[in-house]
Amino acid sequence: MPDKPPVIPDNEVVARLEKELPGWKLEDGWLRRKYSTDGWPTTLMLINAIEVTWGKLWVKLKTHASGGITERDFALAREIETQVLWRPPRGSVLEGTPNKFVFSK
Repeated sequence: MPDKPPVIPDNEVVARLEKELPGWKLEDGWLRRKYSTDGWPTTLMLINAIEVTWGKLWVKLKTHASGGITERDFALAREIETQVLWRPPRGSVLEGTPNKFVFSK
């Protein structure tokens, strides 16, 4: 079984979030991020590891095996940012309705 990654102290987590992942925050021992969507259909696309309300969703991350936030959580948060805020290139067959995407605030 691989070693557990070390937990990052809260003060370092907060400093790194400000620098590396704007919009994310430390809340009750979790990395959290709220995304606003244009409505229910878009929100449902992102439901699988996410807390959901009408037009909004929150992401909570921490490494269970380590009992806190680790480098794995920062790596996953960066990947979530990339995926959730992705936009198709202009003229793409995936362009669809321009308003049917997630907003970062």
